[in-house]
Amino acid sequence: MNDLIRDKLSLLPPSPGCYLMKNKEGTIIYVGKAKKLRNRVHSYFVGVHDYKTTKLVSEIVDFEYIVTDSEKEALLLEINLIKDYTPQYNIMFMDNTYYPYIQMTNEEHPCLKIVRDAKNKKAKHFGPFPDATAARETYKLLNRLYPLRKCNHIPKKPCLYYSLGQCLAPCVKNVDSHEYVQIKKEIVKLLNGDIKDKVKELTQKMNEASEDLNFEQAKEYRDLIAHIQYVTAKQHVQFNDHVDRDILGYYVDHGYLSIQLFFMRNGKLLSRDLNLVPIGDNVQDDLQQFIVTFYQNNTLPKEILLPQDIDDDVLKDILECTILKPQRGNKLSLVKMANENARESLEKKFKLIQKNEKATIGAMQQLGELLNIQTPHIIELFDNSNIQGAYAVAGMVCFKDGVPSKKDYRKYKIKTVEGPDDYASMKEVVYRRYFRVLMEGLTPPDMVIVDGGLGQIKVAKEVIDSLNLNIVVCGLSKDDKHSTAMLLDSDGKKVDIHPKSELFFLLTKMQDEVHRYAISFHKNVRSQSLFSSLLDRVEGIGPKRRKQLLNRFKSVKRMKEATIEELEEILPKKVAGDLYKVLQE
Repeated sequence: MNDLIRDKLSLLPPSPGCYLMKNKEGTIIYVGKAKKLRNRVHSYFVGVHDYKTTKLVSEIVDFEYIVTDSEKEALLLEINLIKDYTPQYNIMFMDNTYYPYIQMTNEEHPCLKIVRDAKNKKAKHFGPFPDATAARETYKLLNRLYPLRKCNHIPKKPCLYYSLGQCLAPCVKNVDSHEYVQIKKEIVKLLNGDIKDKVKELTQKMNEASEDLNFEQAKEYRDLIAHIQYVTAKQHVQFNDHVDRDILGYYVDHGYLSIQLFFMRNGKLLSRDLNLVPIGDNVQDDLQQFIVTFYQNNTLPKEILLPQDIDDDVLKDILECTILKPQRGNKLSLVKMANENARESLEKKFKLIQKNEKATIGAMQQLGELLNIQTPHIIELFDNSNIQGAYAVAGMVCFKDGVPSKKDYRKYKIKTVEGPDDYASMKEVVYRRYFRVLMEGLTPPDMVIVDGGLGQIKVAKEVIDSLNLNIVVCGLSKDDKHSTAMLLDSDGKKVDIHPKSELFFLLTKMQDEVHRYAISFHKNVRSQSLFSSLLDRVEGIGPKRRKQLLNRFKSVKRMKEATIEELEEILPKKVAGDLYKVLQE
């Protein structure tokens, strides 16, 4: 704890509010809320914490705080600050919070749409659909079954949908409003799971078409019936009160929080959604943050059911709906089902992780056995990238026990080689990497894999031997389709690996990763070089302005699309005008 933090801690008030933790660059790395700022912030700097909090505290060099009037205000402010700053240590429930709805518009000639919110109070909404594919499939089905208009703007003549019987053609016909009322009722019935009448109607049409030997149309009716049954198949839990309610369950284990949401509409359980996230500083805070953030982006139901141990005082102040923690009956059964699903999902996730880890470790052991060496735990891979020798770069990626270690990745610009000489480029990069390993006392890898054949293996081995390092060198060669073809040992001999084995899949993954990394770096260097060479032609643009332009426009293409006014936001008027001319030329 530095002196600045110690002084600030002594001045903290015992009021509710939010705190913002900063690192040495002044970047906000964590945002939290507290009933009492003094107690909460002070707790970070005393006692023993879990790994995540210990790592967070090790990076904190300063903090700020904002006092609020209540815990409710603190929670809302915390959510907004997280959205603004996206701190790296916060649990971000930013994904999957905007779910699609099917909207039936309230126009003279209504239509169906897929929308991301249900804020239009005049229209009728069905959902939310956590599965976007299910939303689209249901939308397509409804458009086939019911002849509502399909076009955004009513045209002057009928379209293909009218010929197919899927539109009432309000463009050329006067459609009775009562007809729309009836269609709306049928759509509501179907989406609420009442499909008996519709299936009966389509079955009758299917039989009639079959009797008329119109087998193609009969097949279409059969497929429609199957589609209706599929879309409504999940609607298996039903209450007779016809209430819209959401049910939340959760489970905590392995440092993760699993949150399961069930969506019940008109008394029927329609869909569900799962969120698996690392545990933050406090499980109760994480749950409250998730619930409030979710309902900022989605329509509130009439009722929300929660487990007994969730603190709902603040939620009741913020959310304008009924919040219940049932103790008995069917509603308690729903909450238990949500909790059980949350537990099952989290346990399944970690079983899959363990299974993948076992397969990966087995692949690494097999690699060691095939090469007659000890199991390699650290493998570093190299790949070069250039265009006829121009913008020559290389990338090095690191895998530890078969898992990418991205903090150990390295990029290299080729400095000593002119022209397209892949061997010399490989030699330079391998030397620079392992000379630094020796000078800085870094841990060398157990194995080096170069992207290429015997030539690349030889130059890499020559460099490593000259540095007296005991590292196994191998090569991965590609076929004509640029796919992983074979592993070559240090003598360039092919190592027999079954193409469907875990080891072959792992080596392919490694080769794809180092190729991706080198190519992306090459593209970035080439883009920046082109950017700089263009700006060199304009007087008045130095390193500082060049950096500002690069940060703003990212590429020559985007800068060329900019207006003079946008360029003048960064450059003086004359310089902006000169640059604009060069860009247009």
